[in-house]
Amino acid sequence: MAPETSSIFHDLQLPSGRRVQVPTGLFIDNTFHLAVEPSETFETINPVTEAPICSVQLASEKDVDIAVESSRKAFETVWGVHAKPTWRGQLLLRLADLMERDAQSLAELESLDNGKPVSAARDFDIAESIACLRYYGGWTDKIAGQTIPTDDLNKLAYTLHEPIGVCAQIIPWNYPIQMWAWKTAPALAAGCTVIMKPSELTPLTALKLCELIVEAGFPPGVLNCLPSTGPIGGAALSRHMDVDKIAFTGSTATGRKILQEAAQSNLKKVTLELGGKSPHLIFASADLDKAAEQAVLGIMFNMGQDCCAGSRIYAEASIYDEFIEKVAARAKEFSAKVGDPFADDTQGGPLVSAGQRDKVWGYIQSGINEGAKAMVGGKGWDGKGFYLLPTVFTDIKPGMKIVKEEIFGPVVAIGKFETEKEAIELANATTYGLAAGIQSNDHRQIHRVTSALKAGTVWVNQYGILHNNVPFGGYKQSGIGRELGSYAISEYTNVKAVHWNFS
Repeated sequence: MAPETSSIFHDLQLPSGRRVQVPTGLFIDNTFHLAVEPSETFETINPVTEAPICSVQLASEKDVDIAVESSRKAFETVWGVHAKPTWRGQLLLRLADLMERDAQSLAELESLDNGKPVSAARDFDIAESIACLRYYGGWTDKIAGQTIPTDDLNKLAYTLHEPIGVCAQIIPWNYPIQMWAWKTAPALAAGCTVIMKPSELTPLTALKLCELIVEAGFPPGVLNCLPSTGPIGGAALSRHMDVDKIAFTGSTATGRKILQEAAQSNLKKVTLELGGKSPHLIFASADLDKAAEQAVLGIMFNMGQDCCAGSRIYAEASIYDEFIEKVAARAKEFSAKVGDPFADDTQGGPLVSAGQRDKVWGYIQSGINEGAKAMVGGKGWDGKGFYLLPTVFTDIKPGMKIVKEEIFGPVVAIGKFETEKEAIELANATTYGLAAGIQSNDHRQIHRVTSALKAGTVWVNQYGILHNNVPFGGYKQSGIGRELGSYAISEYTNVKAVHWNFS
């Protein structure tokens, strides 16, 4: 029996007055369904009003089995090596066009569910996601192997790059649409089928994009979407014996669990983009006004809910006092523009949830209790919503929690260094290695320091700028594998060597 339409869709009026129908069911075989156990739902919350938006179906382990079977069937019959590469590319390009058509409504829905400003969602998250789909839409007919000469003149050796198969994608709540695109685009371009598990905190845009998947013309089962919790849906995908690969963006602790479950099941391929505690080094030769601007952008963008946020800043002692004053001034300017995400001039909204706000507030209190000085902020939010104003700490020491642990909020700790060697030691004194930044106009120094930093991405005289054709990923406990660029294609293909003796 078909489910009642009212139980898998929700009519929603956005704060702008725009009305939108939001899917709230599980998306399998190009159709929205109730969960096998329909009592299992999750109430997604508006971070501004703290009021429920709607209830979304949560997938159980049984639902995961159904989705995996659907994805396997699609991979073996209509996708993978059965689909012409140019057709896969055309579908990705068509999907990008549909996202562009619906960019404003998607941005408003993203803002409502996540709390980020509508302007940031539209002009950054969605614009970059559209570009990502178009980039990989151009890759589909360019995934090629090699012909390899051998000493045997009667032999041909060559490689084939073949799609891995069924890929589970677990994405976080901080960039719901962009992480959807980063995971989906290279996988589909390579010929894999996808089971997407969005965060239960921000599932609405992932479900809305499923409607565009159907409209674009993707065959049933090529992309399925299962909102669920990590311990249920995420764990079921990680240990499923018929999932060939899992890609995850989120915390290092959860990444470890996924890696263990993948190893204990079918040894599926795993890529992990995990946490960070990224250093940002400010040298005396830098343009201090620009350095302060980039430093504040590097930690306040997306309210610090960013895995590569520059949350540890170290400034050379000779310019330290001048620099922290400039950072404080810019942070106060940013604080004045924290507010309603649907207002045009808002630069920062609330944090995603009450739990995240309370976690970040705990770090702010810890910094104060351990003796750091709050030059800016350090206070709670007086009013409704999961807001916290930016906090800038100085007078820090290496052992403080705000220096060692990932905060994932608009909180930065600023210290000083005397020598280049000390700056490098401070920067590398972390278990993470996702990103780092340098502000300097000494070219020799830039080469020395970028070589010495143990991070997957290093920004020089800017911070946080990414491009779809440039790889992104971490060293150490910040992850395994790479997103974006040609490197991401390799994460979704198996390499087969063929030895052909034609004598």
